[in-house]
Amino acid sequence: MNKVSLVLGSGGARGYAHIGAIDALEKAGYEIVSISGCSIGALVGGIYAAGNLEPFREWALTLEPLTLLRMIDLSLLSTGGAIKGERVFEKMEPFFGDRLIEELPIRYTAVATDLDKKKEVWFQEGDLQSAIRASIAIPTIFTPLHRNGRILVDGAVLNPLPIAPTMSDRTDLIVAVNLSASYSSPLQPQKPLVAQKSAFKETIEQWLSKIGISSSEKESITQLDVLQRVIEIMQEAMTLYKIAGYTPDILVDVPIDSCRTYDFHKAEELIALGFELTTNAINEYQSRRS
Repeated sequence: MNKVSLVLGSGGARGYAHIGAIDALEKAGYEIVSISGCSIGALVGGIYAAGNLEPFREWALTLEPLTLLRMIDLSLLSTGGAIKGERVFEKMEPFFGDRLIEELPIRYTAVATDLDKKKEVWFQEGDLQSAIRASIAIPTIFTPLHRNGRILVDGAVLNPLPIAPTMSDRTDLIVAVNLSASYSSPLQPQKPLVAQKSAFKETIEQWLSKIGISSSEKESITQLDVLQRVIEIMQEAMTLYKIAGYTPDILVDVPIDSCRTYDFHKAEELIALGFELTTNAINEYQSRRS
């Protein structure tokens, strides 16, 4: 059985595709012995390493927009983010508990960003939950994690697809799942930048208005639309740069327009998409080697 180092990139709700990618690798007979993840990739990878991917999948498939809305705990103080994240992690806690990274059955790395030192932070030991919490702290959305005098935010600020931590692994191949591919997805055709209302977005806009930032109804786009698109563009550019420096054996490209960043109620179709794209990438890799 071929041993795999799996790299799981950032990309919000598109991260459900990581579950499908894991399914495809296991079905093809690959053994995942190492995971490096950033943001949603750190979350899914950490849950898989802790042995709880199936219960997480079952829970994700039940999520509805209203359920997600109830998990949003707005921060009205100067905490560096719109959402405190405590309710989210209360729901997540059963999936990783009090596990230590060094006690996981497979090697695991969660990548975050140190704002002051302007450098990546690799969590390869210590509390799993804290590592994931730091890695998913999207700037201005989730409050940063303050740890040992450092201000830690989403690893995607510097490295949306953290391949480098796997380069020292003694595995047969590196598989990277990129959630920032630029081409259009069969699930959702490419659309121009226009306002797309959702319960999550409306809640964030209400928070923005309380701190003096508002969007006119006459405008075609909101500040949240612009922020989301800017983050996507930056992540796409940085991902291409990282792939050029550290080329994986198998690259799975998940289109950036597969869904909106906060469409966490679309687990079923995104898991299926990840499985399909990863299966195709595996078949292409095996064809090249035959």
